[in-house]
Amino acid sequence: MKGCSDFIQLLGPDMSINILMCLEDPSDLVRASTVSSSWRTFVIANGFCKQLCLRTFPEISSVAHTIEVNNTIEPLEVTPYHSAVWACLQRDHKIYAFLARGLTSFLRKDCISEAITASSTDNYPEESIQNTLEPSDRIEHRASYWSSEGESDPAAAETLVYKLIANLFVITEIHVQPFQAYFQFGFPIYSAKAVRFRMGHYKNPTNVEANVKDEPTPPQGSTDEKIVWTYTSPEFPMAQESCLQKFMLPEPVLCVGGILQIELLGRVQRQEMDGLYYICISHVQVVGRPLLPAFDVELLDPSGRCALKYNPKAGCCGSPTKCDGGETSSPSRLRSFSASLRNWEQMILNTLLGGGAVVVDESDDEIL
Repeated sequence: MKGCSDFIQLLGPDMSINILMCLEDPSDLVRASTVSSSWRTFVIANGFCKQLCLRTFPEISSVAHTIEVNNTIEPLEVTPYHSAVWACLQRDHKIYAFLARGLTSFLRKDCISEAITASSTDNYPEESIQNTLEPSDRIEHRASYWSSEGESDPAAAETLVYKLIANLFVITEIHVQPFQAYFQFGFPIYSAKAVRFRMGHYKNPTNVEANVKDEPTPPQGSTDEKIVWTYTSPEFPMAQESCLQKFMLPEPVLCVGGILQIELLGRVQRQEMDGLYYICISHVQVVGRPLLPAFDVELLDPSGRCALKYNPKAGCCGSPTKCDGGETSSPSRLRSFSASLRNWEQMILNTLLGGGAVVVDESDDEIL
């Protein structure tokens, strides 16, 4: 523009990098990449969107050094006008812009897809871990809760393991409600003394969780030999109260693999009829941000090495989703584009600023 100066040229690359690194919103980085061709080149060449992801969630850095992110993306056919390196930088800019957006999306409370296993179950299936997925402690005329087996030692711990709705998931808090036995004398509450949370992924890439709903006997026991735990929270004291108790993590945690374990540490309530200590939970709720459907992870070997997979054709659910507070948001706006790479930045900008989901037909991509 006439009378305007390009501060990147005036300040030089080092100072310009320091300034742009202060941006914390992926939308701002996308806007910067659309200012001019020189800004577009500068933003893409320095990988600002990727660096923003790494700053937001350091857990990504521990994954990034073990995988070749570019190698998980279908290679582009390049022409003499562009090198393969520049094509990869452009692709990274697009991918990490969407990923950064996904890391800062709205909160959801309905984040558990299924209950996997409990360390013990007293009366199966009446007191199964499946009952903890129900928000109420009663279903029709029967009580709905999970119960551990009885223990004479009040220090005995229990664990509940769940699968989240996405393999890449940002968790901010976890809610647990102890069960109050309204059918027993004195209405005792069978809470734990404390809770702790662990997150991780399966060791074996081909491991398939058992469908606990169809098993004739309760799946139980330790899962440590099957799962790599990548995060362990501090212990949180638990109140002996029949309410949904909220445990806020010290900072949001990126769960890679989608497995959550709730450790129930210690017992406080003895059952009058047998003199044993029990822990009973009526409901578990996870609050967090699932990443966009276009992203997924695939475990490559038992060591935990994994590949970040990006599929822009992944279906985006058009059904309403529940946001924080339990209210239902309007359905995502789905837009389909068949475009060349010259339109990628505008498509990203529309998505980041408009909140809609972009489904791209990559078969029509061309490199300028």
